Amino acid sequence: MQKSISISALFLIAGILFANISVGQLKWQNVDSLYQPLPSSVHVYKTTDLLDGKPNIAYYVEADLKDKKLDFTVDTTYQRRLTPSKFYEKNDKPLLVVNTTFFSFATNQNLNVVIKNKKLVGYNIHTINGRGKDTFTYRHPFGSAIGISKKREADIAWLYTDSSLQTPQASQFILPAIKDSIQYPQQQYLFEKTSVPQHMGFEKWKMQTAVGGGPVLLQNGEIKITNNEELKFTGKAIDDKHPRTAMGYTRDNKLILLVIEGRNPGKAEGATLTQEAKIFKDLGCWEALNLDGGGSSCMLVNGKETIKVSDAAGQRPVPAVFIIKWK
Repeated sequence: MQKSISISALFLIAGILFANISVGQLKWQNVDSLYQPLPSSVHVYKTTDLLDGKPNIAYYVEADLKDKKLDFTVDTTYQRRLTPSKFYEKNDKPLLVVNTTFFSFATNQNLNVVIKNKKLVGYNIHTINGRGKDTFTYRHPFGSAIGISKKREADIAWLYTDSSLQTPQASQFILPAIKDSIQYPQQQYLFEKTSVPQHMGFEKWKMQTAVGGGPVLLQNGEIKITNNEELKFTGKAIDDKHPRTAMGYTRDNKLILLVIEGRNPGKAEGATLTQEAKIFKDLGCWEALNLDGGGSSCMLVNGKETIKVSDAAGQRPVPAVFIIKWK
């Protein structure tokens, strides 16, 4: 009897230890040497630690926003898409290229905001058609984006964008999507419907560079995934594992660009949005934003791939990328 209790106790202790290992912080290895030349303000990290007990491969790049020798910018196309490697060649072989926005396969256009040199060159989609019994209703979400200001400070906000506006209107507070029968809502109509107190309302979002995606993963250093408000993934898709691309920043002005490999059985299974958010929290980020993932996920450092892309055909062409140039 005593022997049986001891064995049970050992199994219990082993289970607790395994649980702590599987959900603990990932260990990251500096792999700068594989991606040289790099400035002293940019570092590349890799992990192959299990993610909640499952095979995992992920990379992140940390870049100092205050380093004036670094140029943070974007590039986008019109009615066509390019692979990240094509964007790399097109932009004179920059330090970093990573995919960003969601897009339409039918039109090849961005579905999220893109700001280049202070100019809006991509816009959020503010109307989603209803389905089934809601065919004649529409939902109007406010999409999220990450931007970098003239002062080289990062911010994540929820935006209203329109081709008639030179500058996006931004809220620092998440707002639920509006449901009605109006297909093309105007700015003032949407703002009146939000019922947000004036001091919490929309303001001009003056960014030099920005890209949209969603949902937001981290706010004020805590995990808060705004998937339901942004209407990004339906059903239980928030718990599905996929390749991921995301960006975040720390309070000491470090930009974090993360890619997680996935759909690679036995080697890298991908991550859920919750797992992705926890990684950013563990890295000390203040805010973080999910971007287009799946077959689009790809990050190049000095033209070299980090994760293995999941599409069998290789890098997926995309309409927009975030770029870091080394002056």
